[in-house]
Amino acid sequence: MATGTRATSRVPASGVTPVGAVSTGIGVALGSRRAPRGDVWRRFRRNKLAMAGLAVVTVLVLAALLAPVLSPFDPNAIDTNASRQPPGAEHWFGTDLLGRDLFTRVLYGAQTSLQVGVFAVVIATSIGLVAGAVAGYYGGKADTLIMRVTDVFLAFPYLLLAIAVIVAIGRSKGTVIVVIGFLGWMAVARLFRSRVLSVKEVEYVEAARAAGCSDLRIITRHILPNAIQPVIVYATVLVGTAVLAEAALSFLGAGIVEPTAAWGLMVADGRRFLFTSPHMLFFPGAAIFVTVMAFVFVGDGLRDALDPKLR
Repeated sequence: MATGTRATSRVPASGVTPVGAVSTGIGVALGSRRAPRGDVWRRFRRNKLAMAGLAVVTVLVLAALLAPVLSPFDPNAIDTNASRQPPGAEHWFGTDLLGRDLFTRVLYGAQTSLQVGVFAVVIATSIGLVAGAVAGYYGGKADTLIMRVTDVFLAFPYLLLAIAVIVAIGRSKGTVIVVIGFLGWMAVARLFRSRVLSVKEVEYVEAARAAGCSDLRIITRHILPNAIQPVIVYATVLVGTAVLAEAALSFLGAGIVEPTAAWGLMVADGRRFLFTSPHMLFFPGAAIFVTVMAFVFVGDGLRDALDPKLR
């Protein structure tokens, strides 16, 4: 009977082949197939609210990109003779106190809100992933220090801290993006840390260590792809949260500066005319509500589609 050593590939009890795992002489190590994207998309499509949210997000992105094409008006053009006109054939959403076309300003406000939402989440996610990976993978003093820092940040009221920082630095779109992003990394770090703690003890990670892989390679090639799913879901919802935070800061006078079109500024202007010109408050307020809910629905759909227990 022939004898010899044969490499075998071990699959976790869940039956899911981890991202980054292939057969080697020491067990499961680097490289493997990813979970079929088609299965994720099919599960996502079955969620009607998620598909509706995705459709709304798509429309918002297109509206923001095509704002100069969709409206002939300048968002900052003042016409005092057209002040507070109700919705009509010429001005679909009416005009504001300065006679500016509200439909145009809502479109350009989408540009502002989506820019703030996306870039702030990129900052928050980047910081959170690094902090969570270091805390979860190395543990010990690094874990304790990072978690105590997150506790300190989370102990302060979010909006008050954001207002204080923005007032100290100066109001601008860039400042709002950086502040919202920097104050949003703590939850990402905690979430990713918990995933790293569970994934780092799995067989294919131990095999990668035995193969002599560096810590950076193990984290980026083997832990990150298998622990990122909850972060993707949270980041999607966080875009909507960042949009809401920007609107709140602008409403309170600590966000975007006039004459830049921003939904929060428009709501602040419209509240004074709630009973005489309700359209000034309704349309930007509706835009904020619809945008936030759309990202929540998309995040909910992604959670169901990426849930390993459903695979």
